[in-house]
Amino acid sequence: MRTRLLPLLIVLMAAVLLALGFPLATGGAAAQQQTVVVDRIDDTARFAALAQFVTDAPTGSRRSTEDERKETLRRELTSYYEVYGIRAGVFYRNASPMANAPGDWLLPGAGEVRDAFEEALLSRRSHDPQQVWPWQRSRLVVASPVIRDGDVMAVVVTDSPTGAMRSRTLRGWLLIATGEFAAMLLAVGAALRLTGWVLRPVRVLDATTHDIATGRLKSRVAVAGGPPELRRLARSFNEMVDNVESVLEQQRAFVADASHQLRNPLSALLLRIELLALELPPGNEEIASVQTEGRRLAQVLDDLLDLALAEHAEADLRLTDIGQLAAERVAAWAPAAGAKSVRLAGDCPPTTGWADPITLSSALDAVIDNAVKFTPEDGVVEVAVASNGECATVVVRDTGPGLTDEELARVGDRFWRSGRHQNIKGSGLGLSITRALLAAGGGSIEYGHHAPRGLTVTVTVPRHSPSARTAPVR
Repeated sequence: MRTRLLPLLIVLMAAVLLALGFPLATGGAAAQQQTVVVDRIDDTARFAALAQFVTDAPTGSRRSTEDERKETLRRELTSYYEVYGIRAGVFYRNASPMANAPGDWLLPGAGEVRDAFEEALLSRRSHDPQQVWPWQRSRLVVASPVIRDGDVMAVVVTDSPTGAMRSRTLRGWLLIATGEFAAMLLAVGAALRLTGWVLRPVRVLDATTHDIATGRLKSRVAVAGGPPELRRLARSFNEMVDNVESVLEQQRAFVADASHQLRNPLSALLLRIELLALELPPGNEEIASVQTEGRRLAQVLDDLLDLALAEHAEADLRLTDIGQLAAERVAAWAPAAGAKSVRLAGDCPPTTGWADPITLSSALDAVIDNAVKFTPEDGVVEVAVASNGECATVVVRDTGPGLTDEELARVGDRFWRSGRHQNIKGSGLGLSITRALLAAGGGSIEYGHHAPRGLTVTVTVPRHSPSARTAPVR
């Protein structure tokens, strides 16, 4: 969940920073250009003041004074060009130069410079030029009219390079980008802390739910940290688990108490039947049938008690050699299989896994017992141990009648037995007990077909310790 929530927060924060950064960057560029334009307006105004009294062609006695003023204007323009690299000139209305620097710079016939000159002839300063961005190599043109007696006699034009201005704008952008990057790092750090704080109770809740799902009903969520809503959820979850555990405990206690309480009167009843059988002629079929049903009922009560204890007990998990344990169970069941003329074969290489040895032994006993019980004479029961990185498996295959797809879906249910096997001894609780015992330790049991005929039962136990399996995933 954190990997999904964190990118969303980062994208939102990046969008906010960009929404703030773009106006700041464009505003900074506009401010830089406005500063340059105002400076050029001041320069053109100064040159216009110098040119105001030399706007007419000098004649007669005024020639010497006019020449001095024009020479002063020319020196100012030349010095201005040499110092700042800005082309500047004063041009008559007919576009002929009064003074210019450099000397070969004349008004073009068209373009931005000409447009600014024509606009200044209308007694207006040229309009603000378009924004120049750092990647553009444009020039800034500013024109101011030279007015004498209310008439425009000439125009001062400056044509400025924009390299320095664009460099300053770019440096400002780099400063803004650096600030945005630093703010983004701080935002990512804050998002990490925020998502960790918000999702920590969720991870704890997920791990506790997994523990409860695997049979560890004593697990509870620690109500600490996180938003108030998640703390309330944790308390509600703990209350729910307490109620569920209480109901399950009542059910288990009822089954265990009922099984235990019924055994005493049932034992007394069976004893009286035995005494009654002594008074009847030997071989009485009715009394033999009653005895068989009585013993079957006693077995069902014992299995019910075992099932209640299996669902209530906690597994004593330890690192176990699964191969060695399976080989022991194969050796223990070999005489029973031999008595039925069934060949019991084992392929049990050393393999480790986390399991309760007693629980796993009981589970293998139930599975191998069923396999031998339903395999006909001269049949084969195979027990194979294998493993991968996650789990170790014990696979038991037989050559018995097998089960249909519908029967495979129900095998392991309490008291369920195939209609074809009703005449075979059993209560229908053995595999249910096996499943409960395995689930308490994080294991499982699965059933499948064995071609060309028979049943395949796979017992699986984990190869990782319980703490590694229940660690919350970030």
